[in-house]
Amino acid sequence: MARFLFTTLPSNDLGLLTRSLPIARDLKDRGHDLAFCSPGRAPRKLISTAGFENLLPPHPIYQLRTKYLSPRGMMRLARARPWKNAGTGPVRFVLQLLSAIPLRFAPRTPEVWNMDHAAAMTGMLNRGFVRANCQAFISLTQDHDPDVIVDFWNPFAGMAARVLGKTLATVIQADGHPATKGFIWWKEPPEGLPTVVPTINKVLAERGAAPISKLDDLNLGTLTLILGAPETDPLPPGSEGEYIGPILWEDPEATLPPWIEELDSARPLVWAYSGNPRYAKKSTVVDSEVILRACIEALGGEDVQVILTTGHHPIPKEYLPLPENFRFERFLPGLSLAARCDLMIHHGGYGSCQTGLFTGTPAVIIPTFSERESNARRIASVGAGEFILPESNADGQKTIDAGTLRKTVREVLETPGYRENAEKHGEILRSYGGIDRAVALIEELARTR
Repeated sequence: MARFLFTTLPSNDLGLLTRSLPIARDLKDRGHDLAFCSPGRAPRKLISTAGFENLLPPHPIYQLRTKYLSPRGMMRLARARPWKNAGTGPVRFVLQLLSAIPLRFAPRTPEVWNMDHAAAMTGMLNRGFVRANCQAFISLTQDHDPDVIVDFWNPFAGMAARVLGKTLATVIQADGHPATKGFIWWKEPPEGLPTVVPTINKVLAERGAAPISKLDDLNLGTLTLILGAPETDPLPPGSEGEYIGPILWEDPEATLPPWIEELDSARPLVWAYSGNPRYAKKSTVVDSEVILRACIEALGGEDVQVILTTGHHPIPKEYLPLPENFRFERFLPGLSLAARCDLMIHHGGYGSCQTGLFTGTPAVIIPTFSERESNARRIASVGAGEFILPESNADGQKTIDAGTLRKTVREVLETPGYRENAEKHGEILRSYGGIDRAVALIEELARTR
């Protein structure tokens, strides 16, 4: 049996987990040994619930990120003495930490053109930050010693695989493939976009690894699996990779709460999903708070029933109490809920888009940044939903017109073609094999590595 390490982009979201967990579950059921590395708070909770081990990269920056960045965290830091776990002294621990703090960021912009641009905005212009994360994943990989790394958009895992010569399988969206134009494929990019490639290549050179020409080169493995289908996730002819359809996860033991069956079947049921409403105290490009605000303003008191979820994240207090026709739950099993609903309203995350197609549920999408706008445009192009682009007010807060959202929701609910198209493309997606195909290909890679 093979030994696997599953890595994901280290963000505090559940989208990548809904792709990786079903593959991991099937490999585990077949007798393979595997562990995860996904340090975000919400992913850690979901991984634990699913019964998998989640490893923490051995570097001070990850210990601070997961244990000590809270109101009481710094007090716990002094008592816990984490430098002992890191195998070093307090001075070296602090120096390691300071050297890994990113001090140079590309300017935040509403448009994020590709993964390279996103990486520049989140600290990867700093060689110390890239070096620390790369070394953390090198150490983690050496400690766990997997036969295959199965990665979902984590560039540091891709770097570690290159340095160590490890077999790498990647599962990506077409927008993350180096043969595509990235997230904003409907426009030409401006000149002078920041790039993290020189920084990455310097770190790779320090470790004797070959350079890359694009950040997305790290998304290509010995085996590259492309989510979706050519109709919804097109690639140029001859591009490296194999389509596998949708990869979606739901705990087999999970059930919807009894109160859902008590809802009025004569009134439309709408699932509004924001994901993480706020990533920081100040507004950021990826925040999804606009979905909460817009749904409350547009649908409060309307003749619809709204289930609001956030994916284990708290709802900001200023939105409470909710309108009487709303019900809030931090987390509900997504596939079961989508299949039960007449409409989904969400932020355009890839997993949410695939969930709607898989269950044949039409969508109204409020994309909160460029990658999600790309997904929303793909859904609209196949007639399975509509999207509304937010605008930013003087304070940088995303807004949409409540009347426009209300009208669009009614249009999608009352036009059968949206559901018919969602169901049709769900059938196309399933024809690519999904989880079974992905597991078979990854197993074959492990056998022949």
